[in-house]
Amino acid sequence: MTDTAASNAPTWPISVAPMMDWTDRHCRYFLRQISRRALLYTEMITTGAVIHGDRARLLAFSPEEHPVALQLGGADPVALAECARIAEGMGYDEVNLNVGCPSDRVQSGRFGACLMAEPALVARCVSAMREAVAIPVTVKSRIAIDALDEWDTLRGFVETVADAGCERFIVHARKALLSGLSPKENRDVPPLRYDLVYALKSARPDLTVILNGGVDAHPAIAGHLRHVDGVMLGRAAYRNPYILADVDRRYFGETGPVRTRHEVVEAILPYVEAQLRAGTPLMAMSRHLVGLFQSMPGARAWRRHLSENAYHRESGTAVIRDALARIPAPVAAAAE
Repeated sequence: MTDTAASNAPTWPISVAPMMDWTDRHCRYFLRQISRRALLYTEMITTGAVIHGDRARLLAFSPEEHPVALQLGGADPVALAECARIAEGMGYDEVNLNVGCPSDRVQSGRFGACLMAEPALVARCVSAMREAVAIPVTVKSRIAIDALDEWDTLRGFVETVADAGCERFIVHARKALLSGLSPKENRDVPPLRYDLVYALKSARPDLTVILNGGVDAHPAIAGHLRHVDGVMLGRAAYRNPYILADVDRRYFGETGPVRTRHEVVEAILPYVEAQLRAGTPLMAMSRHLVGLFQSMPGARAWRRHLSENAYHRESGTAVIRDALARIPAPVAAAAE
C-alpha cells in the first residue's frame, strides 16, 4: 500500500462498532436500511477462522452493506496479512485489528486487549497487513490495560503503531481490566476517559482518531466531534437502531428523505424473504429488529410478538407484519 493511498483513505464520522453475536450480516443489512452512510463493522473474526473456516458463511455480505469493514482477531503478522488479502478480495472497504477485546478466550489466543502491552508486535502486524492490501488498515484499542498508566500507554501504543503506517485509530475510552472483570463489566465498570482520546487527537492531529464508548445520543455525538474525527456507536445503535436515522443528514451532508420506522420494516422484508428461501431461520434476522420502535407507542407489543413467534420453524414475514400491526400507525407516523 502506498503512502498516497493511505492518506487518501476515506473517513467516516459515524460508524457502528463490531459486536460479538450481534453485528452479523443480517444486522448490518437491517442497519443499512436506516443509514446509507455510516460505516458498519463485522463481528470480530479470528485469523484461524478466516483461513481455515467456511469463508462463505463467515465473510459473505450483501453489496448493499457498503461501506463495511472486517474486524480481525489475531497476533501473527503473516496470518493477518493473508486475512487482509482475503478481505480485500471479497470487497471489504477496511480491515481492522482488534486490540480491545478483554475476554479470557481472546487473551488465551494472545490477541485482543492484551496486545496493548505489546505495541511493537501490533506494529509488525499492521505493517504486514498494509503491505498486503490497498484498503485501509485500522486498529481498535482501549486506552490502557490493568495497572498500566492510561495516558502513557495510549500515547506510546499509538506512536509505535502509527510509525508502522496506521493512520486511523478507534479508541474505546476505557481501560480494560483483564483480571477480575468480565467482558460485560469491562464495558461499564472502568471509568470513561474521553479527555484522553481528545488529548490523543490534539497530540497527533495528523491521525484520524475515532472515539468509542458510552455514546448514546446526538448531542453527545456532536460534542465529541468537536474534538475528534469520528464517533463509533456500540450498544446504543443496537438497542435503539433508529438513532442512525438522522446521521446521514447531520454528519454526512445528505439531503434526501429519512425513512420512517415503518418504511425501514418494509425495506427489509424482501431481504428477509430471500434469506428464508435460502434456509435462514426468521429468528436469526428478526432478533435484530426488536429495538426499532424503542420508546415508541406499541414498542413492547412489537418486541413481544417478534420474540414469541419468530422462533417457530415455519415462521415467515407474516410474523413481522403482524408485529408491525401492533404499532399505532397514526401515532408512530406523527412521532417520526
